[in-house]
Amino acid sequence: MITDKNTKIYVAGHRGLVGSAICRRLRALGYENLVMRTHRELDLTLSDKVDDFFAAERPEVVVLAAAHVGGIKANSTYPADFILQNIAIQSSVINAALKYDVKRFLFLGSSCIYPRECPQPIREEYLLTSALEPTNEPYAIAKIAGLKMCEAINRQYGRQYLAVMPTNLYGPGDNYDLVTSHVVPAVIRRLHEAKAAGVPKVTFWGTGRVRREFLYVDDMADACIHLMLNTDHCELTNIGTGEDMTIRELIELVAKVVGYEGEIEFDHVNPDGTPQKLLDISKLKALGWSPKYTLEEGLKATYAAYLRDHG
Repeated sequence: MITDKNTKIYVAGHRGLVGSAICRRLRALGYENLVMRTHRELDLTLSDKVDDFFAAERPEVVVLAAAHVGGIKANSTYPADFILQNIAIQSSVINAALKYDVKRFLFLGSSCIYPRECPQPIREEYLLTSALEPTNEPYAIAKIAGLKMCEAINRQYGRQYLAVMPTNLYGPGDNYDLVTSHVVPAVIRRLHEAKAAGVPKVTFWGTGRVRREFLYVDDMADACIHLMLNTDHCELTNIGTGEDMTIRELIELVAKVVGYEGEIEFDHVNPDGTPQKLLDISKLKALGWSPKYTLEEGLKATYAAYLRDHG
């Protein structure tokens, strides 16, 4: 457990969706001794630069929220980038944390690490029990490597390195680029622009029948900090809501929030991805945490942030 509010905490990826939410939550709890670097200041794929940074700063707690991320289209188009860059980032940061005796380490994974045909809801022990989803396999393998690094270090060196697997995240500070974004920001942008332009119909990839779980990023940050600072828990842990919905239902809810009243249709030629990804969060709930935001509440807050930042 970390109770000293002066503990030096390094948040890698502090400008991203996840990292910025974790910084907001830490500050709200009174943790002000935060260390941050932009990509221009510190390229995390360069192990010698990362080593120099750790030697100089000596953080006591590290949150690895930095990653090369994207949606199904980006994963399909740039598979080499996803595996090479993520493994380089993870290796550099985890090695430096071990070398410079970091007390507590939090590794952010992704629910795509689980098999494509996984029993639902997905329990942590289902990892590596069958084949991955082909459309994001390189990214998933990189994330599996990162969590296995943490597990191995705990066994060999007795550290408290924790890997968490959030479900699909959304919220303020998301990426709205239509090539590299995930589903929620992409849908928000497309429906907002269609409404503004008076477009009568918007077409989305796939069938709309696959099911997904969505977690507001501030809930995710709260869960991470609860685990990292209030417990000594070190086992792989899912973070989600325990509820899912079809992509069609998500798009219809976003349309309601945005105020788009046109037609929604689906292009069945393009892939859907994994049929369902619903996380079992019983381990997380047993550790004293549950989500606070409903999906509609989170989408309204996210759309307000989008209008402020991009409107």
